[in-house]
Amino acid sequence: MIEKKLVLCNKLGLHARAAMKLTDLAMAFGSNLQICYNQRCVDAKSIMEVMVLGASYEQEVILKADGDDEQRAMEAMIELINNRFGESE
Repeated sequence: MIEKKLVLCNKLGLHARAAMKLTDLAMAFGSNLQICYNQRCVDAKSIMEVMVLGASYEQEVILKADGDDEQRAMEAMIELINNRFGESE
């Protein structure tokens, strides 16, 4: 299992579109993927669970990956978040 702390740098945080992009990406991997915020971890493959976290701009989240493709999955999720989910702000 690997973990990584990141700060959400897109202005709207994990709003619906960002949550959808994260869950769509997570579904492409076989590993168990979680995102944690305020000591609560949810399945990164569930859009409802990701949205309910309510993580907002400049808040720290923790990504967790466990499985055969955990390294590739983690790298992809980090890239998505660091690129602000493809948003300009």
